Amino acid sequence: MLPTYHRTATIAGQRVFYREAGPAEAPVVLLLHGFPTSSHMFRNLIPVLADRYHVIATDHIGYGQSSMPGINDFDYTFDHLAEATGGLLDQLGISRFSIYVHDYGAPIGWRLALNPSYEVTAIITQSGNAYMEGFVQPFWADLFAYASDPGPDTEPGARRKFAPETTRWQYENGATDKSLVSPDNWLHDQVLLDRPGNDEVQLALFRNYPSNIEGYPRLQEYFRTSQVPLLAVWGENDEIFGPDGARAFARDLPDAEIHLLPAGHFALETHLDAINGYIHGFLGRVLAPSA
Repeated sequence: MLPTYHRTATIAGQRVFYREAGPAEAPVVLLLHGFPTSSHMFRNLIPVLADRYHVIATDHIGYGQSSMPGINDFDYTFDHLAEATGGLLDQLGISRFSIYVHDYGAPIGWRLALNPSYEVTAIITQSGNAYMEGFVQPFWADLFAYASDPGPDTEPGARRKFAPETTRWQYENGATDKSLVSPDNWLHDQVLLDRPGNDEVQLALFRNYPSNIEGYPRLQEYFRTSQVPLLAVWGENDEIFGPDGARAFARDLPDAEIHLLPAGHFALETHLDAINGYIHGFLGRVLAPSA
């Protein structure tokens, strides 16, 4: 396997950590992680994609090895997380790329796709939501209640989303064989979630989450007009973003390739080989030889 390099860049005064692998001249695939993890979730995918692609996987501000400024020093919105990722791409001289989005990585990736400075050549979504059908209850009930009315009555429910038992549940939910999911995942994520001040970071992003939903009409119009190639590799048993969220892409992208796997929210932990195979087949078909 080709090596994975672990690098940092300074973007608007913040440290952005990213993993990089693959030939510099190859088509770029940008991997965007979800909550509550980091680019660590792609640690096994990166080397198997790097045989044909130049792979970049970032840590969002407030996550992983990137900077975690306090909420008084950084405005934690999805717009600003996307701006940090865009700043990294600009610094690396990358304007044309495919995206792989998961969970929080989806609204960041959608903002990049809608930005005329960039050309998104293909989309791979693993529980990266873009439709109301994707939200599964009861997981979202507490978050929507808090986002619509932040206060002492709703905050405890929101805080439960970054409690240790919930972090573990996110990895194990829907996995047909939980012994395939390494406990290193949730232990790694929880250490970072438990950093002083990170609770306020998470709550700020919860409050901003409705901005993503407000952007769905524009995003879906982008799908309809661009007909961007899209592959969904989605855990059929995901109790956060359910399989109806994957199926919904076909409404605006009739040629979308949709594969529901017998997995949960973190399908890469149990179905890496299947996802890798789908990605190689998909990108091999849809990317132009000159990409």
